[in-house]
Amino acid sequence: MSPVSDQSGTTGASYAAAGVDIEAGDRAVELMKEWVKKAQRPEVLGGLGGFAGLFDASALKRYERPLLASATDGVGTKVDIARQMGVYDTIGHDLVAMVMDDIVVCGAEPLFMTDYICVGKVHPERVASIVKGIAEGCVLAGCALVGGETAEHPGLLGEDDFDVAGAGTGVVEADRLLGADRIRKGDAVIAMAASGLHSNGYSLVRHVLLNQAGLALDARIEEFGRTLGEELLEPTKIYSLDCLALTRTTEVHAFSHITGGGLAANLARVIPDGLHAIVDRSTWTPAPVFDLVGRTGRVERLELEKTLNMGVGMMAIVPSESADAALATLADRGVDAWVAGEITDRGEHTTGAELVGDYAV
Repeated sequence: MSPVSDQSGTTGASYAAAGVDIEAGDRAVELMKEWVKKAQRPEVLGGLGGFAGLFDASALKRYERPLLASATDGVGTKVDIARQMGVYDTIGHDLVAMVMDDIVVCGAEPLFMTDYICVGKVHPERVASIVKGIAEGCVLAGCALVGGETAEHPGLLGEDDFDVAGAGTGVVEADRLLGADRIRKGDAVIAMAASGLHSNGYSLVRHVLLNQAGLALDARIEEFGRTLGEELLEPTKIYSLDCLALTRTTEVHAFSHITGGGLAANLARVIPDGLHAIVDRSTWTPAPVFDLVGRTGRVERLELEKTLNMGVGMMAIVPSESADAALATLADRGVDAWVAGEITDRGEHTTGAELVGDYAV
């Protein structure tokens, strides 16, 4: 059938004319299939292209009382750095980390994840690169990528604009659930090093370094040994399997994923009433990027600390007698970690956690 035309010969409206390219979307799906196949678990049924991802829940029969844990997140304005750099295959690592490292905090094993990619215009190779990063992140987290959605929003987003979000599910045995009720006075607080800024505080970072200071993303920064853009795009460390290994080799009372809000605020989320976490800044030296942001923007230390992770991406709270074993496990897995503090009585403190001392130099 020919397109509908009015008497003047003008062709009627179409989805393509409105800016949505269905063929490009189909091409993107074909390109991403090979990567999705690499992010599977034996419990996953079917392949890419169905209306829903399927996961065989009979695998949970081995649990006495399985608790499902779920989380959803994005990567914030870090996507704008990826857009400006034209690098799309790392941002997916960030997405998986933000979702699955939230899930593992309660001791849950990551099972599966879905993603949502919103673009102004579908560039098939670009979308496939984003999914490649997500799939590789899922492998690092030990979960499956069971499905997702790519949405084209012409008129709302520019042709090169995009955003990503994801949701994940994990499982933990009820009697192995980690959290505030397990923490005791005298416990050790173990810090695990961040790979960089991770995926938080980029509105501040972009404002200070790009807008105020006018630094170029392709400018080589001596302290980094690479360009500013490469430093800002460093993928978020995925700790899921490291945390699970820790629970198998030693006693763990709680984890805290250090994301938006900074170290003290996130650690306080798992500290019970009556107890207080003291973290000693002198036990580590933040990476140069944190100093660059603070120095360039004249950002006060407390403002930096409530916005950025300051070099710590995950914390574990363990009995003091288990600290050495925990550090040994993490060292064996190549994770830089150290005892950064302890749990004390709350006393007159109004918050559950605080940073004391000065950073090592």
